[in-house]
Order: sequence, then C-alpha cells, then structure tokens
Amino acid sequence: MTSHDVISAAVERLARAQETRVPCAPVRDLIGTDDLAAAYAVQQGLVQARLATGVTVVGRKIGATSEAVQRQLGVDQPDFGYLLSDMDVSDGVDGDPISMRTLLQPRVEAEVAFVLASDIDPDDEADISLEAVRAAVDVALPALEIVDSRIADWKIGFTDTVADNASSGLYVVGREGRKLDDFEPRDVTMSLTINDEERSAGTGAACLGDPLEALRWLAVQAWRFGDPLRAGHLILSGALGPFVPFAPGDRVAALISGFEPLVVEFEE
Repeated sequence: MTSHDVISAAVERLARAQETRVPCAPVRDLIGTDDLAAAYAVQQGLVQARLATGVTVVGRKIGATSEAVQRQLGVDQPDFGYLLSDMDVSDGVDGDPISMRTLLQPRVEAEVAFVLASDIDPDDEADISLEAVRAAVDVALPALEIVDSRIADWKIGFTDTVADNASSGLYVVGREGRKLDDFEPRDVTMSLTINDEERSAGTGAACLGDPLEALRWLAVQAWRFGDPLRAGHLILSGALGPFVPFAPGDRVAALISGFEPLVVEFEE
C-alpha cells in the first residue's frame, strides 16, 4: 500500500505544476505504474484542495474512451476525473475569447455530454444497466473538452493521468440539449475544426461503442468508489476522435450531428 507521505508528495508535485504553469516530472516514480488506488487517492487530494478554495463539484469526465486517444496517451483503458465549477468556460460560446492563462500544454477534443435528471445510486451494482443510465439522462449536449497535463511533454502513464484528475483542464458545453427519445448518441458524427480546417473526426461509436456505454462504465466506477453520480451532474462522456493542440487566437468548432455547431475562440 502506498504511504500517505508518498500520496502527499504526488499531490504537491502536481499542485505546484498547476500553480506555476511549469510542467513536472511524472508521478509514477512515486506511486508506481499500476497502483490505481494510489492514483485515485492523489486525484482526491487535488480535488479536495480545490474544493477548499470554494469551487464545487459539478460532474465528472471520462477519459481515454476512444482507441485514438488511448493510442495518443499510450494507455489501454478509460479513467475518470471530476468536473469543478471553475473549469466551466461555456460563456465563451459565441462570446468573448476563452483565456488560456490557467493552462500548461492544452489539447482540445469534441464529445457528447449528458446532464443527469436523477441519481444513479442503486442498491446493487448489477442494476446499473444501459437502460438505467439512459433513463437517468435529462439531455445530451455537444461539448468541447480542453484537456491538459501537468506532466512535462504529455509523457504520461495510466497512473499519471488518473492522478492528474484525468488530465483535465476546462470544458465548454452547448446551450441546446437533445432528449434521448429522438437522439442516439452512438450514431453521431463529429468534425473538429481549427480556423475552419478539420483537425479531428470521429463517431459516437468510437466512444466505448456508445457514449451511453461510457456513462454506464462511469456510473459503475463511481458507485464502487462510494461517490455515485447525482441528479444535475454534467458528464463528459469521452472524445469521439483524436485530441489536437491549439494556440491563442485559434477559433475551434465542434460539429456534432444533431446539434448546433459549438464554436469558441481562445486568447492568452
């Protein structure tokens, strides 16, 4: 079992990188490459420190759901992190440019998000079925996730990205949602453009076969961790195609079928 002192050292390393905007060495030299309990303990330490400043948990994100992103990161399974209130930059949709001042080495990806209408907290894990999570969804929304890494040059292993709150940064969601009665997330197509040039493309099926399957996977993990998904939570279900770098001054658009285009600009 990884010691409390080691967990604290990993939390401090990542927190300092975020504070100074200077990427740090991987934390797998502290917590190892396969101790997921330790990695999620570091994640919890970072999240609790953020909550102590007054931000709140508004949902979760699922990472590494597509094979394309798994290849980019050198991992072979999904993970999850927390969405916090200060990560929401959705006011940038067709508005003022989004500041990059809190980011270190960001990338952007397009995905389907869900807002939950009810808790997913059954008495038995076996009750967390695809039908159950579908019934828990209020609406689906288009989303851009600005992923980021505190680890230098994105040279991460699986425990690094888990510890680093699943390589989270900021997120943008659209204003107009779709009910699942007439919308199938697995059937969407996605094109991500930067300055009107397509840089990434994919489909709903690229996200664990179905974004709703990704949501089911997350609901199981959250239930096992004793922190189940709650009504009102926003869930970023995972990338539909490869993530790509961008820079200040870029105009980024997510074109996801069934939704209005999601367009934002960035500034330093």
